[in-house]
Amino acid sequence: MLKEDPRDTLYFLFAQVIRLHFKRAHAHLEKIGLYPGQHPVLFILKHRKEGQSQKDIAEAMRIKPATLTVMLKRLENSGIVKRKPDEADQRITRVYLTEKGFEVAEEMERAMNEIDKECFKNFTVEEQALLRRFFMQMRDNLKEANKEWR
Repeated sequence: MLKEDPRDTLYFLFAQVIRLHFKRAHAHLEKIGLYPGQHPVLFILKHRKEGQSQKDIAEAMRIKPATLTVMLKRLENSGIVKRKPDEADQRITRVYLTEKGFEVAEEMERAMNEIDKECFKNFTVEEQALLRRFFMQMRDNLKEANKEWR
């Protein structure tokens, strides 16, 4: 009986896909002036109500507020976001996309759609639906194992 090549295990293949996807996304995002990890901020600001608080963004991304502060400073220096104190509560800082930020967010979404096309080329609709179900099941299994993600 032939022993399975360790590089063909599900774990190794999954890790390879994640790494290759990250490299591809990084290449696309670098072209539009974004660092890794910044695109979720743009996605949140574009698709949620205007003026998200820094706390809400950090919670949505499951990162520490200090990490988000560094990201926002870079995005602000690039003219992609602006921060303003909340009108009702000056202790809260709200984050907004600038006009440039909306343009970059649009470009980012086009890039992510391009990567999706590259990833799922030669997959049928049924295969994509099945893969989606498998990923959701894996996510749910891992959430169960990592209670803090609930």
